[in-house]
Amino acid sequence: MSSPVVFIDGDQGTTGLQIHERLRDRTDLQLVTLAAAERKDPRRRAEAINACDIAILCLPDAAAREAVGAIVNPAVRVIDASSAHRTQPDWTYGFPEMTPGQAERIANARRVTNPGCYPTGAIGLLRPLMQAGLIPGDYPISVHAVSGYSGRGRAGVEEHEGQGAVNAPLFQVYGLELAHKHTPEIQQHAGLAQRPIFVPAYGAFRQGIVLTVPLALRLLAPGVDGATLHACLARHYAESAHVRVSPLHESRASTHLDPQALNGTNDMRLSVFPNMEHGHVLLSAVFDNLGKGASGAAVQNLNLMLTQQ
Repeated sequence: MSSPVVFIDGDQGTTGLQIHERLRDRTDLQLVTLAAAERKDPRRRAEAINACDIAILCLPDAAAREAVGAIVNPAVRVIDASSAHRTQPDWTYGFPEMTPGQAERIANARRVTNPGCYPTGAIGLLRPLMQAGLIPGDYPISVHAVSGYSGRGRAGVEEHEGQGAVNAPLFQVYGLELAHKHTPEIQQHAGLAQRPIFVPAYGAFRQGIVLTVPLALRLLAPGVDGATLHACLARHYAESAHVRVSPLHESRASTHLDPQALNGTNDMRLSVFPNMEHGHVLLSAVFDNLGKGASGAAVQNLNLMLTQQ
């Protein structure tokens, strides 16, 4: 039996390059990419996607929709790393640890939409707590996140590593119109009844994310405290290979969060920081925006799908 053919469409961007890096030495699959002269040839791209077993799309949203529309071979399976299909009901959301059975659903899916980097952290923190009823569905959730500049794609890398890098900003908050494209994804897959306030930022480091969600205990279910929230997350991810919940004693000893702590991995670390005196709790997620937030997640989903190929 021949090895499955995996086609990466768009392997020159930050996500695609890292996916290619993670897969290039694999002997259990045949990796296909297009030469530079063929990348913008619709006919050649259509031929490549219809000849593969699994296509990984690392494209802008419009191009991803176009690529999916070009598929006529019903056997082709897709992992879309763009945001084009993340809230579509006929696509399987590619966050294996999100709910029990999600990894199996991904393994058997024909169409998988990779989560966004920021939503991975927000949903990872909120979905288990919402499902357990510890946070009311209409809680006024706010999410703040700081990503490495690679989160902007090639433009961000060029700004910080190109000729004008000396003038690159050290820190910038953006999305001030409160209409970031990841917000509907967070709301839908975290199970929120209301749209959250999401405020993203970029720092002057290449990759890594720190994402935080503050909570006021007076607005939660009666009797819920930091230990309750922590226990719920710890139970949910107890068997997870890639999501770890820091013990409360580690959180109490922590004085800062390093967004680069898990760079180069497909891991995510969740923490709960309670302040019972003031009735506040801070939830946090640390992960690599190009690892668990993009390329690593795509490879994790690919590995699940290959078990059913």
